[in-house]
Formats: sequence, C-alpha cells, structure tokens
Amino acid sequence: MEGLERLEELKERMAGYAADGDLCVAFSGGVDSALVLAAAMEAASPLGRKVYAVTFSTKLHGMGDLEAAERVARELGAVHRIIEVDELAQEEIRNNPRNRCYLCKKSLFVELKRFASEVGAAWCLEGTNGDDLHSWRPGLQALKELEIESPLALLGISKEEVRALAKQYGVSVAHRPSSPCMATRLPYGTVLDHELLRRIDAAESRLRTWLGGNVRLRLHGDVARIEVDRERFGQALMLNDDIVLELKKYGFHYVTLDLEGFRSGSMDE
Repeated sequence: MEGLERLEELKERMAGYAADGDLCVAFSGGVDSALVLAAAMEAASPLGRKVYAVTFSTKLHGMGDLEAAERVARELGAVHRIIEVDELAQEEIRNNPRNRCYLCKKSLFVELKRFASEVGAAWCLEGTNGDDLHSWRPGLQALKELEIESPLALLGISKEEVRALAKQYGVSVAHRPSSPCMATRLPYGTVLDHELLRRIDAAESRLRTWLGGNVRLRLHGDVARIEVDRERFGQALMLNDDIVLELKKYGFHYVTLDLEGFRSGSMDE
C-alpha cells in the first residue's frame, strides 16, 4: 500500500505543476530524473502541456550519460533539448573547491531557468531524492536560491522507492547505477583537467564493462583507487592482471582495490 500511496502523492504533485503550464525537467538520463520526467509526461499530456527534458552536455559527465538521456527522453516522448556547457571554463569550478557542487549547480541551473523562460515553461523540476537530503550536497542551496522544484525530495521519496516507482512506470533505466559528476573522482583542491577527466571516464567505463554494478575510479595523485560492490571483489581479483594493465595504459601508476567497497560520496569522508 505504501508504494501506491507514494505513487499517488507523486502524481498529485505533478498534476499541480502541469496545471500551471508547460514543464521543464533537468534530465541527466539517470533513474531519478527519469522518474520525474515520466511522472511529468503523465500529468502534462492530458492537458496538452509540453514537457521539455533538458540535458546538459558537460565536461564533468561521461558520454554514456548523454547517450542514455537521448534514448530515455525518446522512449518517454518528451521534447529533448541539449545545452552545451563547459564548467571548466570557470576558474573557480576548475580549481575544485569544497563547494564545487554549489558553483556547478548554480551555473547549470541558471542556464535551465533561461531556457525555461525562453519557451515559457511554468516550472523547472529536477531529480534530487529524499536520501540526498541526508548527505553533503552543497548544490541543494543553489536549487533553493533559483527556486528549482525537487518533487522527489519534497515528498521524501528514497532512492529505493525511486527505483520501484520507475519500474512501475516502465522506465528503462530503473536499475541503472548512479553516475555522479566526474569531479567526485578527485580530491577537493585537485585542478580539474579535461584530459585527466577523459582518461578517468574511459578507464571507469572499461571497469564497469568487466565488473558490472557500482564502480568508481578515484584518483589520488598516482594512485587509482577502485571501488566496487563487495560481492564483486572476487571478480575484480580474478581480473587483476587485466585491470592493472588496462589502467596503466591510461597513465595510472598504482592500482588499488578499496576493501571498504563502493560507497557514494567517499571523497567527502
């Protein structure tokens, strides 16, 4: 019953947004924003409202994210728009300070608000969920300042509930692992370099192909620290030689497996 109640709460909130006009959804292609987009489409379509799925093509997200966003937006029938952004053109973000997420979110969502104004959308929505409110998320302040609506967070919908609801909507990325920005792979204060981020992204994509599940490649100077789900440790060790050889091709001198396993936000520990 709780799942049905959650679904009805989400539908009711989306109906309220759609009653005011067209909607603009910040759409990464991940499960959170995909659920928001699916619910927005369901609420807006009977009213003849448009829903714009706006994806930022940035230097801090892998190419796989953009491909997923294009596919899922097409599956859900939204009007998909891509906004090209180079966050690293801003020195303050490039220096990767501890409030980087705030600076980056502010930069991106100013662009979203501008786009929404151009197309006359009544609301800007995004996919922060209830669990995100309990971790270090300086970007949430930027959303508040810009009056971006976060329906999943406002309803207290957890990540587990997001996946369950996305499955009910038939969203194809319901079980896709989270894919946060590439800057989270580096310690705060490490200058963000286009080429370095590209190498991390490529190496991590290879690891994900081999190991599946949640994979993060964190870089500490010359040391590449691999985080995977603990149940994947055996597989990682079996592929030890291949993994070391592959990562050294990308210029990482030392390759380690983090025995604590995957955990989101480990650079904030």
